[in-house]
Amino acid sequence: MFYHKKRLQYFTKPEKPDPILAKKMQELIGGPFGEMTVMMQYFFQGWNCRGPAKYKDMMLDIATEEIGHIEMLATTMAYLLDNAPVEQKEEAVKDPIMQGVMGGMKAEDIIMSSMNPQHATVTGGGALPADSTGYPWNGRYVIASGNLMADFYSNVQAEAQGRLQAVRIYEMAKDPGVKDTLAYMIARDTMHQNQWLAAIEELKADGLEDLPIPSSFPQEQEKQHASYQFWNLSEGTESKEGRWAKGPAPDGKGEFEYLENPEGESEMPDPPAPDPRFHSTGK
Repeated sequence: MFYHKKRLQYFTKPEKPDPILAKKMQELIGGPFGEMTVMMQYFFQGWNCRGPAKYKDMMLDIATEEIGHIEMLATTMAYLLDNAPVEQKEEAVKDPIMQGVMGGMKAEDIIMSSMNPQHATVTGGGALPADSTGYPWNGRYVIASGNLMADFYSNVQAEAQGRLQAVRIYEMAKDPGVKDTLAYMIARDTMHQNQWLAAIEELKADGLEDLPIPSSFPQEQEKQHASYQFWNLSEGTESKEGRWAKGPAPDGKGEFEYLENPEGESEMPDPPAPDPRFHSTGK
């Protein structure tokens, strides 16, 4: 069961409306690395988990927290969109530079054309389950494979991208209230990146998973002569200097080999003629 408490994890009220910032903040809700994605990703990973209870419980803990993050952002956007075109117009007409740019245009028209029109026409001044371009949130953003290590690496990447975007919008924002709320969410992203990295180490310590993923597949069944080869396939050999080109591999099961001029191992095949019923062009 889920319960909703009528208080936010953290929130500072924006000082004034800003519909253009609200448009940008939609990315943090409904973008590929937004809060809707991590919420659904962690829920489905948790619901599908067949491993030890501590992992399932942890995933459902963080998934539930992400619901609260969506509410924090949606609440922030409600203030940013409150009476926004009218109030922004009053500020704009005081600015002589803005007046010169506008010419004969109305300030409200400029503001309306810069904001997400759906904030006015669809939600009536509220947030959307969409990204900053208006593209609806998509369930295909969610990764829940059933292999906890594969999923946890995906989660590190999701939190890294989400924190990066939150930091960028923090730098764009001028409103102290918005920046304060985002500063808290950025801190939680710091925790969550470290949480997933710790969970990866826990999986290894518990003997449940290891590299390469999936570690349950017998490596003797793969073409092991190619398992740790780095292929130089672009002009120049600068890549030779990297950690990935020499020394032991991170999984501890092989040594990197640098191939400066790699060649394919197989000749180009001659595909069979197409089935005439497909009406494809043959030789």
